[in-house]
Amino acid sequence: AEYKSGGTAALWAAAGHKVKMVSVTNGDIGHWNMAGGPLAQRRAAESSEVARRLGFEYQVLDIHDGELEPTLENRRLITRLIRQWNADIVIAHRPWDYHPDHRYVGVLVQDAAYMVAVPFFCPDTPPLQKNPVFLYSSDRFQKPYPFKADIAVAVDSVFEKKVDALMALESQTFEGGALGSAETMAAAPPASQPELRRAWLKERWERRQAAEARDYRPALLRWYGDTAGNAVKYAEVFEICEYGRQPSTDEIRQLFPFLPQP
Repeated sequence: AEYKSGGTAALWAAAGHKVKMVSVTNGDIGHWNMAGGPLAQRRAAESSEVARRLGFEYQVLDIHDGELEPTLENRRLITRLIRQWNADIVIAHRPWDYHPDHRYVGVLVQDAAYMVAVPFFCPDTPPLQKNPVFLYSSDRFQKPYPFKADIAVAVDSVFEKKVDALMALESQTFEGGALGSAETMAAAPPASQPELRRAWLKERWERRQAAEARDYRPALLRWYGDTAGNAVKYAEVFEICEYGRQPSTDEIRQLFPFLPQP
């Protein structure tokens, strides 16, 4: 979530809106050289620090990494979380992805897109009176259909802040996560050289965010106009889920107040 939506989240937070990220699993096998409780605690601390630096809240659910399933229990769990937050917007993975946890988060959020408004589903938590707008974050998967950029956000103004925040995700950014290695760690500057480490990370994120802006330039032009849209260097993009509320263009501009008015 920090990777795909961290800049947009920072823009919302800076504008005074409340943002919450939820890690549906605890990351306890998300490293090549450590696992279990110590890793789960480390990953939670890293994510909390990212949230602190960007100005939003973070919650990690106690579900083992790699073991999430789209069960009735978890459907209730996700539905309650969305209701308790009284969400206007919910962003999640599309339900096809390389990682089973990502896929099932997408399925569970799709299921919740209807159930959040059903009064007698999880009646212990009041249903939402207004269905949120459900969005997918971007991906490169082509089947059954490729990602469609309905909304594009320029994150140039918060790009440096996002890099500073992602510095906290050391187990993933500098150590390679679940598929890392000693060689992966050796290829990154050590923690004793924070300036070199930040420059190394920034270079990689410049390429990644610039690719989003380049590949989804038509969406940027649609929301920012030709002059401003062509000037955007870094972007985050989102697809509107067919479930949940279907926002008008005016409503999207209200929900994304940093988009320029036409």
